[in-house]
Amino acid sequence: MRLAYADPPYLGKGNRYDDTPEASTREYDDVAAWERLAERLDGFDGWALSMNGTNLHPLLPLFPDARIAVWVKPFAAFKRNVRIAYTWEPVLFVPGRNSSADGAPVGRDHLSEPITMRKGLVGAKPERFCSWVLDLIGWVPGDELVDIFPGTGVMDRVVRARSGASEAGQLALFPESEEVAS
Repeated sequence: MRLAYADPPYLGKGNRYDDTPEASTREYDDVAAWERLAERLDGFDGWALSMNGTNLHPLLPLFPDARIAVWVKPFAAFKRNVRIAYTWEPVLFVPGRNSSADGAPVGRDHLSEPITMRKGLVGAKPERFCSWVLDLIGWVPGDELVDIFPGTGVMDRVVRARSGASEAGQLALFPESEEVAS
């Protein structure tokens, strides 16, 4: 099974990556970049895509076959002059496996997990989040997972732990092209 996970800079938030080595441009501040990403994700058997709640309205039409899962953050950073805190994020997904009969784990379409702190990259995801995403798309050991925006490498570590791999190169987890931005 060929699966993918994408965690691009959120629409309108490209400036948050200006000082990181992973930053290239602010291309994901433009809906056209998300259209290209939607086309790319269509080439996989299943996929998951992180975004923030304010992006759901403009971007959801680009992913008509996707389900919406919710990551609730019981501890989240509160911003000055923002009255209602952003304590959840949608994760769009298309499962590669729809049945647990072929070994895919049974899961939930929501997760309650705190944010990560000081991981070296804005928006770094916790390991439990990555494991939940793998369950959403029906990943099982032996599947190929393309992490389109590998960032801190946390998805790689979770895949390796779940598959029992310990050395680099044992898994099909890689960015597929030079378009990787974070």
